Amino acid sequence: MAAMKPRTGDGPMEVTKEGRGIIMRVPLEGGGRLVVELTPDEAAELKEALDGVVG
Repeated sequence: MAAMKPRTGDGPMEVTKEGRGIIMRVPLEGGGRLVVELTPDEAAELKEALDGVVG
């Protein structure tokens, strides 16, 4: 039987390029991770939106 890893939100945000897509894993409060697959165009749009807020 494979070892089970606990599902926690602890850990860093991760962004990796897999094939043509970009995978973003965001730890969530209360445990678990939000996993989002983005195209390069969507990632650029997200960057612009975050730059507008964070500055």
